[in-house]
Amino acid sequence: MNIGFVGLGIMGSAMAANLLKADFRVTVWNRSPDAYRLLEAGGAKVAGTPRAVAEVSEILFAMMATPAAVESVRDGAEGIIAGLRTGSGYVDMSTVDAETSRESSRLSHAAGGLFLEAPVAGSRKPAEDAALTIMAAGDRVLYDSSLPALEKMGRKILFLGETGNAARMKLANNLVMGGMLTALCEGLALASGSGLDTAQLLEILDSGAVSNPMFRLKGPLIAAGTEFPAAFPLKHMQKDLRLALRLADEIGQPLFATAAVNELYKSALAKGLGDEDFAAVCRVVRP
Repeated sequence: MNIGFVGLGIMGSAMAANLLKADFRVTVWNRSPDAYRLLEAGGAKVAGTPRAVAEVSEILFAMMATPAAVESVRDGAEGIIAGLRTGSGYVDMSTVDAETSRESSRLSHAAGGLFLEAPVAGSRKPAEDAALTIMAAGDRVLYDSSLPALEKMGRKILFLGETGNAARMKLANNLVMGGMLTALCEGLALASGSGLDTAQLLEILDSGAVSNPMFRLKGPLIAAGTEFPAAFPLKHMQKDLRLALRLADEIGQPLFATAAVNELYKSALAKGLGDEDFAAVCRVVRP
C-alpha cells in the first residue's frame, strides 16, 4: 500500500517510522527538511508539497499541531485536497475541533476522496512504541482500509461513528489529562512546602486508586525540579484546553475545574514555557 504522511513533528516522525518498519511504501512531507532526514535514510520518499504526497498515496495521514496548521497543509493549490483523487483517503490524526474535521470531510468528499479523523492519545514514547490509542470517526470504508496501517501506530483503536465524534472525544480525554497533571503538581508543591518527602507521596499515590503511568513518568521529574523533555508541548495542551472550553460553551456545559486549569496553562505560556513539556506547568504552581 502506498502511504503518505504529512507533518513530522514529535508524534508524526515516530508514527511514520513505524509505518516504514512495517514495510509500507511511505512518502513524506514536512516544512522543515531536518524532520525527514532519518525517514529518508530509512526508505521513505520525500515529496515537495502536501499535494504531491496526496497524488502518490492511496491513504494520506497527517499530524499537525493546530487547526490553523491543518488548514495550511489541507487547502490551496499545493494542499492535500488538491492532490486527492477518486477513492483515495485522507486521515487527519491532528487534535482539532469538530468543525475543522467536518470541513476536511466536506472538502475530501467534494474532491472524490474519503475522510477519517483519527486523533491519538499518547505522547512521544507511546508513538515510538506504536502504543497509541487512536480515536477514529468518519467514512467507515476508509477506516476499514486504513486499519492495517493504524494497527502499526496504535495499540487500541476505536471507531466512534460520524466525523466530529473523535475530535470531541480527544478534547474530553485531554482536559482530564491536563487536570490530573495540575493536581499532581499542586500535591507535590503542598508536600514539599510543608516539609514532606515527595518521593514518599509519589509512592503513596502509585499504590492507591490514582496510580497511573503519567504520574509514574512525570512525578519524579516534577519533584526533582529537572528539565522536561518535550513529549507533549505545553502550548499544545493549552490549545486543547481552549478548544474543550469552546466546545463546552457551545453545548452549555460548565467546566469549572478546566477553566481554572486553563488559566494556569495560560500563565505558563506567558512565562515562555510553551515549548517545554506540559509538566512544566509545575513552575507556575510553585516557582
